[in-house]
Amino acid sequence: MLQHAAAKAPIYLKKADFTAQSDADDVHEIVEEILTNIEKGGDQAAIDYALKFDKYDGNLVLTEEEIEAACALVPAALKADIDFAHDNVKRFAEQQRATIRDFEYEVVPGLTAGQKTIPVESAGCYIPGGRYSHIASAIMTVTTAKVAGCGHITACSPPRPEVGIAPAIVYAAKIAGADKILAMGGVQGIAAMTFGLFGLPQANILAGPGNQFVAEAKRILFGRVGIDMFAGPTDSLIIADKTADPHIVATDLVGQAEHGYNSPVWLITDDRALAEDVMARVPALIEDLPEMNAKNARLAWRDYAEVILCEDREHMRAVSDEYAPEHLTVQADDLGWWLDNLMSYGSLFLGEETTVAYGDKAAGTNHVLPTSGAANYTGGLSVHKYMKIVTWQQATREGSKRIGQATARISRLEGMEGHARSADVRLAKYFPDETFDLSA
Repeated sequence: MLQHAAAKAPIYLKKADFTAQSDADDVHEIVEEILTNIEKGGDQAAIDYALKFDKYDGNLVLTEEEIEAACALVPAALKADIDFAHDNVKRFAEQQRATIRDFEYEVVPGLTAGQKTIPVESAGCYIPGGRYSHIASAIMTVTTAKVAGCGHITACSPPRPEVGIAPAIVYAAKIAGADKILAMGGVQGIAAMTFGLFGLPQANILAGPGNQFVAEAKRILFGRVGIDMFAGPTDSLIIADKTADPHIVATDLVGQAEHGYNSPVWLITDDRALAEDVMARVPALIEDLPEMNAKNARLAWRDYAEVILCEDREHMRAVSDEYAPEHLTVQADDLGWWLDNLMSYGSLFLGEETTVAYGDKAAGTNHVLPTSGAANYTGGLSVHKYMKIVTWQQATREGSKRIGQATARISRLEGMEGHARSADVRLAKYFPDETFDLSA
């Protein structure tokens, strides 16, 4: 994967056979066909796909009675944990919201410009429910949309045959602030939110993780609707030096590899003994997992994992920034140095006392993060993703005098005569007794 990290050449003690994209199925045509058919066929087409893929023929937009019944099935202890996680995410999102504000500023005498933040009106939050019930995804996506001030939030999650959406997901979506909960998975769920089916408002933005079909649907629809980001398989990188605990490092790598067979995990270290110790521990830790989890972790470790030996911490930093991981853990000395110097990651986990799992579930920061190197140019889902930062301006007649002249001359230099005349006409009206040189 490394392209041009540093002049120093890292040593690969374990090299991946694949990247997260190398075995991706060509799903574009399948997804495009489904989206086209649902847009043409409306509610009934979406219902037909739900029957085909979800094997579900129950009510699709949950009633208040159905929501209350599902919530009643959630044990009190689990509700308390969900409430705790929701409160953390909500308070962190509120702090994010406070970092952007409306303002106005007199750019030059007589011309005032400003910034205004406007939440999108309708958000569609996709919550995976296939292999795992992603309770945390309901909290992460819906809560941030609610704090942003979205007018309507639809939470959408795949139902299980004859059961429906997992009750814990329903509970999480409800307390997080979902206005409607849609029992529909995959492309058909994304399409229903985008096209405004089943009486739902058309979503202005789609957010939340999903499988390759969900990701491709969001990719195709981007432009006519906003999305949080283009997402690939989840990935994680650990930077560790000789002070790290090899058992904890190995456990964290395995814990992230269980996401999926093609979820890359990487270890970067400047200590060969630590690297070899970690590699020796991983197989047994994988086999100790439940079989479904072990199968994913086994394949991810075999085909996608890398262990990279560097010369020193600056070399480790450079290599890590090239990978631009979704999750970046540092188990090394002088954590402040790493916080100050690392530049490319979705979310950073500093020290042995924290772990990616904390951020994934309950710490407060969002777990919808850039994958596949996208952290080189973007951050993860935040309250800001659900908001539009727009600008405005207002000029007095006197303020138009200098602005108008500059606008007219620049426009003519660019060959945009119509733009120039929009300035000319104002100068002529407001200052009829003055002569201006408005040529290019």
